[in-house]
Amino acid sequence: MIFTNRIRPQDLKSLADVKYQPFWLDDSTRPEPAAALTESINADLTIIGAGFTGLWTALTAKQADPARDVVVLEAGETAIGASGRNGGFMASSLTHGFQNGKSRWKKELTKLVELGHKNLDEIEATIKQFNIDCDFIRSGEFHVANEPHQVDELHKEVEESAQFGEHAQFLNQDEIRTRVKSHTYLAAVFDPAVAMVNPARLAWGLRRACIELGVRFYERTQVNSVEESGAGILIKTQYGQVESKKVALATNAFAPLLKHLTFYVVPVYDYVLMTEPLSQAQRDSIGWKNREGIGDDGNQFHYYRTTEDGRILWGGYDAIYYRNNEVAPQLENHPESFARLAAHFFQTFPQLEGLRFTHAWGGVIDTCSRYTAFWGKSMHGKVAYALGYTGLGVGASRFGAQVMLDLLDNKKTERTELQMVKSKPFPFPPEPFRSPIINFTRWSLDQADQNAGKRNLWLKILDALGLGFDS
Repeated sequence: MIFTNRIRPQDLKSLADVKYQPFWLDDSTRPEPAAALTESINADLTIIGAGFTGLWTALTAKQADPARDVVVLEAGETAIGASGRNGGFMASSLTHGFQNGKSRWKKELTKLVELGHKNLDEIEATIKQFNIDCDFIRSGEFHVANEPHQVDELHKEVEESAQFGEHAQFLNQDEIRTRVKSHTYLAAVFDPAVAMVNPARLAWGLRRACIELGVRFYERTQVNSVEESGAGILIKTQYGQVESKKVALATNAFAPLLKHLTFYVVPVYDYVLMTEPLSQAQRDSIGWKNREGIGDDGNQFHYYRTTEDGRILWGGYDAIYYRNNEVAPQLENHPESFARLAAHFFQTFPQLEGLRFTHAWGGVIDTCSRYTAFWGKSMHGKVAYALGYTGLGVGASRFGAQVMLDLLDNKKTERTELQMVKSKPFPFPPEPFRSPIINFTRWSLDQADQNAGKRNLWLKILDALGLGFDS
């Protein structure tokens, strides 16, 4: 089934009462932000950014060395960025899916799969250790085919991935429609190594765990500059400063404090809807008893899952880059994308006609040309960074934090010896070339979806070079 972009009056009606606010952040348990930094302080390790990468870096550093003086600086509030706006899919994959890993790091993919599964297990253990109430559930994920050409691709992926340690299962049309009742499904792959989580509550729980271990948080503290100062790094904020021995940059899609990183990452906006809670009759009409995550197999794909209180989160498809790397609050509201998402929702589940959406929001993703995180050091090894997760960072961010700490501490580990860690993605061109190239690539991906997956010459060139654009 090819999704149509025809917007019906009833699609718009379903959006009539939405709050333009991330559902996860509209929560009475949201913690009060920490005070801003208004003085000069010292630290052993300063982390800039209180999303998942920054939180895992702080927690991991403090667990490894309780005496280490760790400070976190956040421009807004914990989880206000991508960490509180995503779908809550926590995949074991460190490589943005099996096929991307196989095409780039086939020789070490077995190790990457093993490390990814271990990472997910350790995340679950941490959630239990610190009693984090974040609706963590090992539900698995369905990767569904909506077009005939996708069926063979999914079958092949199951066979290939088993050789590298994955345990995916192929489901034919009857099998997937028995599990989730949508007439659009032709087949699916079930990946058990995926968990669902309330991402904002996970972030707030990690923040609490860090504070309990002695990490100092300063929120609403915009960092203006990072520069070498003697044996350390001087971090200047709008009201104070930090003299730090080491610095971990975890700013992801936001403007990087190291200028050269702007060539490697582009901010891409993704949009999401959340429904009202389904009635029992509505729940029965779709099945979906085990709360698995679901994602389409198209280039422009939807991702969707259920919540603890019986809602459906529905997001994806559009991945919009705004000229000159623009990131701004007004870009989080995109009525055209919300309307298109609503139309596609009811094309997938026509039996839910009449259901209303309560929340609509957008968020920015740190996209790089190889779709996975990359790392590096600067300022004579006293500053390290991890960014470029491209939409699958809920779980991989913990691995990213571990690598960043390895680099800062000059430790040679099995992580730092990976070619994935040693290599960098190909940079994006600067403006004014960046916008037309990205937009032409998006158009080409849409054409491929409309043409049974057939890729034009431009996409074939990008494939040959190992380059791409995704969310």
